[in-house]
Amino acid sequence: MREICVVQHTEGEFLGLMEDHFESRAIRFTYHRPFVAGGGLPTEPGGASALILLGAGPFGMVSGNLLPSMGAELRLTERFLAAGLPVIGTGLGSAILAVAAGGGVQAAPLRFVVGSARRLVDDALGGYLPEQYPLVRYGRDRALPPPGATILAEDEEGAPALFQVGTGALGFSGHPGMKRAMVEDLVMEFDESPDGLSERLAALGLVQRALADALSRTMVGLVGFAGLMPAP
Repeated sequence: MREICVVQHTEGEFLGLMEDHFESRAIRFTYHRPFVAGGGLPTEPGGASALILLGAGPFGMVSGNLLPSMGAELRLTERFLAAGLPVIGTGLGSAILAVAAGGGVQAAPLRFVVGSARRLVDDALGGYLPEQYPLVRYGRDRALPPPGATILAEDEEGAPALFQVGTGALGFSGHPGMKRAMVEDLVMEFDESPDGLSERLAALGLVQRALADALSRTMVGLVGFAGLMPAP
């Protein structure tokens, strides 16, 4: 059975809608929570088949309150990449991936964005990435993909919404499985929250079904891309 190492940075943000897709395919996942007392991170991939780095709410890599576990996560990501194992980053997790792979990160304020992304590569994720899909982003700072990365989709501002590094790493600028309740929990968890919260929560409610529908296709391609199970 395949097992994913998932690095969680806040109480509120987890795999969300992605959980059901992994469970339905009998793909196990284990959360590692370095922000809780007694929590920590593995130093090596061990028996994990892949690594997922989640978003981090208001934490940043170069602005705001810096992510406390950043150094350890960069080292862990580098070891997964060196071992040829898949790495998937969402939100700030995509910036951690970018830096570990030789790219960078750009300072940006905490934002809650409900917009859309447009596919740039027809056969992205084996052709399963939707041509256009909702993009939900809650966090600060932006990934700067490393040289040689392929931009698979862009957001409404023309910035990378999804990039690929090599043959086994993906960086999502937003969270493809975001739930409205997750954002509400992030707001309650931290003193800092983005502007326009009520309006964007309402917007997320309106696109939640479309986001779930897009994720159903994306996950078929993602598990195949990551070698977690053969794509149909």
